[in-house]
Amino acid sequence: MNPNSLDIRLLQVFDEIYKTRSVSRAADQLGLGQPQVSIALAKLRQHFGDPLFVRIAGSMEPTPLGEELVQPIRKAIDALNVALGHRSVFDPATAQRSFRIAMTDISQFVLLPRLWAHVRSLAPGVRIEVFNLTADTAHMLEAGDVDLALGFMPQLDAGFYQQSLFRQHYVCLASAEHPRLRDGLSLAQFEAEDHAVVTTSGTGHLYIDREVLRQKIMRKVALRIPNFIGVSFVIEQTDLLVIVPSRFGEMLAERGRVRCYPVPFALPRYAVKQHWHGRFHHEPGNRWLRSVIRELHGERSGDEELMPAADDGGKRGEADD
Repeated sequence: MNPNSLDIRLLQVFDEIYKTRSVSRAADQLGLGQPQVSIALAKLRQHFGDPLFVRIAGSMEPTPLGEELVQPIRKAIDALNVALGHRSVFDPATAQRSFRIAMTDISQFVLLPRLWAHVRSLAPGVRIEVFNLTADTAHMLEAGDVDLALGFMPQLDAGFYQQSLFRQHYVCLASAEHPRLRDGLSLAQFEAEDHAVVTTSGTGHLYIDREVLRQKIMRKVALRIPNFIGVSFVIEQTDLLVIVPSRFGEMLAERGRVRCYPVPFALPRYAVKQHWHGRFHHEPGNRWLRSVIRELHGERSGDEELMPAADDGGKRGEADD
């Protein structure tokens, strides 16, 4: 096969199989039939003289040549889109597409139900796949393995577009049946009680620990747990205290099994944001999803974004979607 006969669709098939590790899921993402994707893969294999992907434990894993090709092929897709003046459109009413969103467990609890209901009403053919925020989230955004990341992630503030949705503060959470807390929570009581601490990675909430140390607050940590959802159920049934974001705490308190108290020392407020990579800034589907999230959860208009550092040295620009 002549190199010039490799059209953009074949390259897109390669990229989606690499992302999804599945021929059927790649077909779903591209809006093609599975036989079409299989034929495209066969053409790619013939061209490169290599299987490119082999099935291992139910997953299409790349061969060494497949791994070598992924970055050049992604660059070629981007270059072809620009050179050919590619203008895709996104019609939510008819779209058949899956969006991949990395979210904190708190965002899954606080933001996801309303987002899903709204997306379902506007775009019945759209599906959402949620990933946990991890240390690899930045790489996944850059590679296109996820479309957006939502939450408190100061490590993504540099080099990615960002948009503030709303600001949060922290509260203390305790069981509604806590034997020693009734009318409030003083600093002395905070220091006297045992605490649970959430050790989630990929978010900025670990700075609570730094503030506690900096302010020389005594906190007796009796339990460490890797996520906020898990700790919420522990708090209901124990006399432990935990510091959580206010929206999360207030939603739990509405169920009547826990109570929220102001944190008895100063903690900075922080912004919950959506983040995305510059490669997908103008992609119509990504723009639509960002606008839906801003409409549902944004507290004000004209939120600022951060241009990727490689593009303009980290200057802040106005939102345009």
